[in-house]
Amino acid sequence: MGTNSWTCGDSPLTSFAADYREALVGLGYRPGPVEQRLAEMGWLSCWMADEGLAVDELTVGRVDEFVDTCAGLGRRIPSRRPLLEVLVVLLRRVGCAPEAAVAEPTPTEELLDRYAVYLTRERGLAPSTVDRYVRMAKVFLTERAARVGGTGAEGLEAADVFTYLLDSCGRLSVASAKREAGDLRSLLRFLYWDRIIEVDLGTAMPPVAGWRNTGIPQSVSPVEVRALLDGCDRSRSGGRRDFAILTLVARLGLRACEVARLELDDIDWRAGEIMVRGKGRRVDRLPIPADVGQALVGYLQQGRPASNERHVFLTVRAPHVPIRACLLTKVVYRACGRAGVNRVGPHRLRHGLAADLLAHGAKLVEVSQVLRHRDLATTAIYAKVDFVRLAQVAQPWPGARR
Repeated sequence: MGTNSWTCGDSPLTSFAADYREALVGLGYRPGPVEQRLAEMGWLSCWMADEGLAVDELTVGRVDEFVDTCAGLGRRIPSRRPLLEVLVVLLRRVGCAPEAAVAEPTPTEELLDRYAVYLTRERGLAPSTVDRYVRMAKVFLTERAARVGGTGAEGLEAADVFTYLLDSCGRLSVASAKREAGDLRSLLRFLYWDRIIEVDLGTAMPPVAGWRNTGIPQSVSPVEVRALLDGCDRSRSGGRRDFAILTLVARLGLRACEVARLELDDIDWRAGEIMVRGKGRRVDRLPIPADVGQALVGYLQQGRPASNERHVFLTVRAPHVPIRACLLTKVVYRACGRAGVNRVGPHRLRHGLAADLLAHGAKLVEVSQVLRHRDLATTAIYAKVDFVRLAQVAQPWPGARR
């Protein structure tokens, strides 16, 4: 069906065409893509008629089956499953499509659900941290459950933990192995708290060997930062968004997750402050420098898509949804490519801000306040890049002239 004339017919989804069009427009799709998605809906409706399916029989599984059928016929569907699921969600909203069948959870999955609740309620961790801990726990417990049965936690002993850690250390860097050990230690403490194991193996597990603070924090120079900012094409909406993101990270030292969480209500234009939702549910208020404010205004007025979303930064292409923290890495990578500098991640810009503050005479306490560190010891690593002050306190090498 090459046109959308089906919307005036009597196929199973005809009565939902107008609502589907409205939903697509609300997600930020332009007229051309809207018509294409409606055509895809027409193909789906015709397929349902051929299969004898009623509207209340349309599930995500049926959508997958439809996509596979189209692929077998050589018909391309650019949107594939994600956009077709918009239709399924719409139908569910009006009560015409059943929820997808939910499989009975396994003992391991039930344990992981309790673990997630424990991390959220008892430890107050952020959702992203909870997801990371649960992912690691799933790998560990699923592998062991395949060998011993149950949830994978029953009968757990120190030897099992050490074997897993030794295997991890053999395939991971020191930093990654340390994080893996920390994630595993959290799981072991939960298993003891939940009375699944009788010994608190978390407190008995030794840390991964490795010296702390052995390296010098790598940063970017002010010249390179300027090149990254100048490389953004601010004549386009995507360039305005990337310029605002890079300015926030380079000038205020925001973390990737903090940029992604930023909402319109977090910006107090009258007070000239921005509220930052940081790690550990910490909330800070920072002043908005003039260049940061100009970058935000340029994006909000001329680059941000029209949307009911309250998050500041949205995806450039429809559907216009809040960006995820991982997108900032791609934004900085693209900026490095345009500027012709070595590829760095967003956190390297945070290091660059700290180094630049020290170079202009700021004290470590002041740097700690800007970066919003809980412990001054975290900021102490930047003392290594303050070469001017280090030269003043360095002792002469025995037998050598200073």
